[in-house]
Amino acid sequence: MADHTLVFIVLGLTLAAFVWGRFRYDLVALAALVVSVILGLVPGEEAFYGFGHPAVITVAAVLVLSRGFERSGVVDVIAEQVLKVGDRLFLQLVALTGTVVVLSGFMNNVGALALLLPVAMRLAREHDTSPSLLLMPLAFGSLLGGLMTLIGTPPNIIIASYRGSETGETFGMFHFFPVGAVVALAGFAFIVLLGWRLVPQRAGKATTEEMFDTANYLVELKVDEDSKAAGWTLRELQRELEETVPVLAVVRDDRRWAGHAFLGVLREGDILLMEAGPDEMKLLEDKAGLHLGVGPEEQEALENEAQPREEAADSAASKPAASENLALGTESDTSARREDDEKGAKKKKSEKKPATTEGLELVEAVVRNDSMMINRTVTQLRLQNQYGLHLIAVARDGGRLRQRLRDIRFRPGDVLLLQGGESNLGESLATLGCLPLARRNLPLGQPRMLLVSLAVFALAIAAMLLDLLPASVALTAAALVSLLVGVLPLREAYQSVDGPVIVLLGAMIPVGQALETSGGASLIAEALLTAGQQWPIMALLVGLFLISMLLSNVINNAAAALLMAPIAASLADGFGASVDPFLMVVAVSASCAFLTPIGHQSNTLVMGPGGYRFGDYWRMGLPLSLLVLVVSLPMILLVWPL
Repeated sequence: MADHTLVFIVLGLTLAAFVWGRFRYDLVALAALVVSVILGLVPGEEAFYGFGHPAVITVAAVLVLSRGFERSGVVDVIAEQVLKVGDRLFLQLVALTGTVVVLSGFMNNVGALALLLPVAMRLAREHDTSPSLLLMPLAFGSLLGGLMTLIGTPPNIIIASYRGSETGETFGMFHFFPVGAVVALAGFAFIVLLGWRLVPQRAGKATTEEMFDTANYLVELKVDEDSKAAGWTLRELQRELEETVPVLAVVRDDRRWAGHAFLGVLREGDILLMEAGPDEMKLLEDKAGLHLGVGPEEQEALENEAQPREEAADSAASKPAASENLALGTESDTSARREDDEKGAKKKKSEKKPATTEGLELVEAVVRNDSMMINRTVTQLRLQNQYGLHLIAVARDGGRLRQRLRDIRFRPGDVLLLQGGESNLGESLATLGCLPLARRNLPLGQPRMLLVSLAVFALAIAAMLLDLLPASVALTAAALVSLLVGVLPLREAYQSVDGPVIVLLGAMIPVGQALETSGGASLIAEALLTAGQQWPIMALLVGLFLISMLLSNVINNAAAALLMAPIAASLADGFGASVDPFLMVVAVSASCAFLTPIGHQSNTLVMGPGGYRFGDYWRMGLPLSLLVLVVSLPMILLVWPL
């Protein structure tokens, strides 16, 4: 069988696996590489050449620099200004979308979205706006912004490196800007003036209060003399229940332990603060003999006391909306306890105090595409024992899942309600691959580090513009200096590198080269030339754009660029034309993943918080894609003539 036939079979199966989505794309890419080596399509000694390719190194360096911007407070300074736009939806769209467009040009577009996503959620909640009207424009804006510079998106880096291998000269930092800036500006204008009106309004569905109504499920359970749970550890309690019922805190003799930190056995008189609904309450009573530690009358009094606190909590900007629900109960408990202590000093000195969740934080988080949680359950992940996190609830497609928590297999875009210790919550979420959605006080970072991070990045850009260093070397040097001067801790630098994307690029680069060396790319180009020999070259560029765009909506955009670059070069060779406009068409179209939630991480990240369905994306995405096509092709031919 001819080599090009084998390449087509391998690539066909790889694309099918990408679309199927049963296995993560990095595993699929690695399998394609191994099969290609076994079939002799890729020489064994060159199998892992892709992992040292300049495109891979550049992507990793950009990810580290993006995290450095976040750590030093550069982006938070901008985000703080975005929060001042007021309650007009048009101004909110302009501020959010415009900011993410600019940021995405100079940092990883997923990183830019991740930083502004909590800001968008906060704006939506404070001004009673449906998050669905803000989040899809934000995601699409991050894709548009990436078109403007070399480092804005992986397809640009890949296309620049491919041009270097073809012509001996790569695209520079701002070679993409004339086309990318015009396309981004046109897309931005469309989104804020018309596009947002095409987004389905999921009114209230994506708010925490609707997805996670947990305030009514915060209960205190007491270990009595006849309780079966007396003498059990919390782990034994969970095993007996055969269910993950979060134990938020354990109180004994007025001393409180966080649930994940309590390692002893339960004794008579202990109070467990738990998140439990009616079904879980019956389970706890039947299997563990646990009973409510606070009577109905007292509980009603506490809830009545909580009402004035609710208004104050709604206006506070420093707590997550999800945390406000929990804080209502705990703050009112504290207030009621203080009053009881004052009144009961004469009567009930021995009365026990209600439990509190001091030191614990309730937070919403969305599961990223590269999260280790995907297709795994809470039991397999050992969230409580290994990460000190309690899973309270899971929302998917804008609604809370009602199935048992232990049976849920997590998917990208799921919104989780988690509780854990304030000190390690952020680190645990980062390790798991979850993006916090909770409100936050925007840390402005240290002024010195903020200026240092900007200066280091500016020097790297200058070195690239003056051709003193290749992009991969200049950006790697900037990342190294950022680590040495303390802008970013080394551990966070390693965490910032998106492992699955690096593996995808490193594995698919040799496979993409096999498409070219086997003659497969030339065969595809010849077929296109034969079919369109009576057509003008503009028609073939439109066809090349549409094929690349459709690929990017079903597989990773970097993979689409890797596969289409050799075909674009062969088409240019067939016409005897410059390769530059053909490669630019691939660069732009591979970043136009506006039709589905699976084409790009940015789209997936907003699906859960926005309450979107799969079919919602094309409503704004299709006209936006056509607009990009109409605007970009004339600009490409103007800047990069045939």
